[in-house]
Amino acid sequence: MENNLTPINEDPFPIKIGIIGDTDLDTTISLQDRMEYAVCTPFGKPSDVIIEGLIDGVKCALLSRNGRLHDIMPTNINYRANIWAMRKLGCTHILVTHTFSSLRDNITPGDIVVPHDLIDHTTRRAQTFYDGAIGSPFGVCHLPMYPAFCERTRQHLLSAAQELDLTTHSKATVLTLEGPRYSTLAENNIYRSWGADLLSMTLCPEATLSKEAGILYAPIGLVTNQECWCAKQPISTTQEIIYVFKNKVAKFQKVLSKALANISKEDWSQDILKAKILVCSKFANRNI
Repeated sequence: MENNLTPINEDPFPIKIGIIGDTDLDTTISLQDRMEYAVCTPFGKPSDVIIEGLIDGVKCALLSRNGRLHDIMPTNINYRANIWAMRKLGCTHILVTHTFSSLRDNITPGDIVVPHDLIDHTTRRAQTFYDGAIGSPFGVCHLPMYPAFCERTRQHLLSAAQELDLTTHSKATVLTLEGPRYSTLAENNIYRSWGADLLSMTLCPEATLSKEAGILYAPIGLVTNQECWCAKQPISTTQEIIYVFKNKVAKFQKVLSKALANISKEDWSQDILKAKILVCSKFANRNI
């Protein structure tokens, strides 16, 4: 007799981890069964091809946020296409890397930070998939943003960095600027008064779109410089910021590899289901 029962140990939501980061993201990662895909989405093309493969046996999909030539400025990144492509490829998680500028004395260049909250100070970026345009999903999604990130996934990034004995900050609030310019001293002082600890040009709307896509998202970042509020040191040049990043990128990749290996060992079916239900329960349209 044919047995149609699902095996007890079969995961209804198989893990696949998207990794979005900076240029040269895949150069220090050992990727098996490598394949490159040009993914089409209702929102246009992602920043670059998506590289799929296995990292220590874990299914992963890698994407360079600014393009592999780093030729897309922060405002012009097609965040919606990037996240939709990850969703289309079946990613259950997205781990992301960012570079941060520090607004605090105790957070210094070279430190690793696993943020817990965000402030979106951008003005020119599409914030939602549900914008009423042709090809967009139907309805309006009023998505809660507390917590800002998947806490369970965030803890895996934090644990991985701590296991590697890297100087790591377990909490921080990141304010996303429009860019590509850096902020003024007066702006720095305003952001500090708002409770921001770090500045980024790319965290938003990537984080909110991932949540809207029902994907478990968590960021980890490298502090590359102090912002201009800090009179103790000269303002870093772009070349110095790039040097700090390239000097730490190998350790960064080790954190990601360790985190995704640990994530893959656990049962995430309830978390994945809750993330999808959260989105489905937050619609407002004439049929509700």
